[in-house]
Amino acid sequence: MTMEAATATLTAGNDRPVHSAPQGPIKIQARDVNVYYGDKHAIKHLDVDIPQHSVMAFIGPSGCGKSTFLRCINRMNDTIPICRVTGKIEIDRRDIYDPSLDVVQLRAHIGMVFQKPNPFPKSIYDNVAYGPKIHGLARTKSEIDAIVESSLRKAGLWEEVKDRLAESGTGLSGGQQQRLCIARAIAVSPDVILMDEPCSALDPIATAKVEELIDELKSNYTIIIVTHSMQQAARVSQRTAFFHLGTLVEEGPTDVIFSTPKDKRTNDYITGRFG
Repeated sequence: MTMEAATATLTAGNDRPVHSAPQGPIKIQARDVNVYYGDKHAIKHLDVDIPQHSVMAFIGPSGCGKSTFLRCINRMNDTIPICRVTGKIEIDRRDIYDPSLDVVQLRAHIGMVFQKPNPFPKSIYDNVAYGPKIHGLARTKSEIDAIVESSLRKAGLWEEVKDRLAESGTGLSGGQQQRLCIARAIAVSPDVILMDEPCSALDPIATAKVEELIDELKSNYTIIIVTHSMQQAARVSQRTAFFHLGTLVEEGPTDVIFSTPKDKRTNDYITGRFG
C-alpha cells in the first residue's frame, strides 16, 4: 500500500500503519525500510513521507525504533558493524544508500543535534567555524566570520556570546551549549536537521528557547525531532509519527494525531495507558 493511497482511515488496531499524505513538496521519502541489528529486527517495513520546511516529531516508548530510523537518515548506522539497512530512503529523490553516493557529502547536508549538548573543546568561534572550514565553504577569514555570526544569530545566541567568542564553548550553560550545537549544525548550510531528544538535558527555560528556535528554523530547514515529551511534539511539530515495537503505527498532522488518532495503540500511548 503506497503512502499516496493511504489517506483513507484504517481500522483502529490494524497492523497496517495509518498514514495521511502531507501537503506540499516532499523532502524525505522512505519506502519499506528495515533495520536489523544482527538477528534483531529493529525497524519493520517503514514507509513515510517527510515534507520540506516543516517539523516532524517521532514519538513512542523507549526502544521503539524512532532514534534508529533517525540515524538511518544520515547513515550513522553505517558505523555499527552488526547493523543492516534495507529498503529505500530518498532525499530530494536521491537514494541516500546508493553505493555511488559520497557519505561525507551527504552528512554535510544533514545537521545533527544530540540528546546531550556536545560542543567541541574549542572556542565558541571555532565550534561554529569548524564545519565550514573542513567542507571548504569559505575561502577567507571575513567569509568565516560572516558564517559564524549568521549561524549564531539564527541559533539565537549571538547577543549572548558576541563579546566572548574566544572563550571555550564548554563554559556555556547547558541551554547555551545546545544552541551552540544547533549553530554548529546550521553553519554548513544543511537541508535537513535531525534532533535526537535535544531538550531532555535542559531546564524548562532553556527548553522553551530551543523550541522557539525550532519554530523559527522550520521556514528554512526540514527538521525531524525525536522526543519523549508529547507536549513538546504538540508544541513544535506540524506532523507526528508514532512508533511502537519497531513499527510506524500512525503518522499524520500533529493536531489530528493528538486529538483523533485512528489507531487504538496511538490513542493508548498519548492517553498514558502505556509507555
